[in-house]
Amino acid sequence: MRLLPGLMLLLPLVSPLAQAELIDDVNDRGELRIALEADVPPYSFKQDGHLTGFEVELGELLAQELDVNASLLVTDSNDLLQGVESGKYDVALNHMALTPDLENRFDFSEPYGYIQPRAINRAAQPQTPTALETFQGQLIGVVQGSPLVEHPPRVTVEDTRPVEDQRGTLAIPFQKGNPAFHNSLDKALQRIKADGRLAALSQKWLGPQTPQP
Repeated sequence: MRLLPGLMLLLPLVSPLAQAELIDDVNDRGELRIALEADVPPYSFKQDGHLTGFEVELGELLAQELDVNASLLVTDSNDLLQGVESGKYDVALNHMALTPDLENRFDFSEPYGYIQPRAINRAAQPQTPTALETFQGQLIGVVQGSPLVEHPPRVTVEDTRPVEDQRGTLAIPFQKGNPAFHNSLDKALQRIKADGRLAALSQKWLGPQTPQP
């Protein structure tokens, strides 16, 4: 019991540390650490040795609105979300569509766009058609006299793309439990939307028909 007064004196020193928020870390560092991939045009890719694309420019605008520098950190899909969870990165800007599973793991900004089916093509990764795709729409041989001769079937390849490749709402994930950062990030996005900068970026990189949030 003699240690109790000493412990009580330490509590005021410990509590502020326990309440530290992501926005405080970002401000102390003077930079927003943004994780992204660099092979997904038009979102983020390298051109003439320089990182560019829709989400690259959006990240720079967000950092500017937060009054810090943008630290664009190129990574891969294996490290991207794990890095945000561990605190290695502050946010991920990687055309991340909201799913129930991701919403259980992260908090998200308000939407900044939408993704369309098959809208993303990774650079330098040509795909070889499968056997079924090779025969897509072609006639299949049938035995003479079969009732299928009059109406021969055509091969139909089932679309087995992951859910993330379907149309979805794009938002920015970050560690849960950071309401002040959440508020600051949303307000930064709202300013970028309100003055037309987000719409201009979308038209520049994604085309005029891109739906806006």
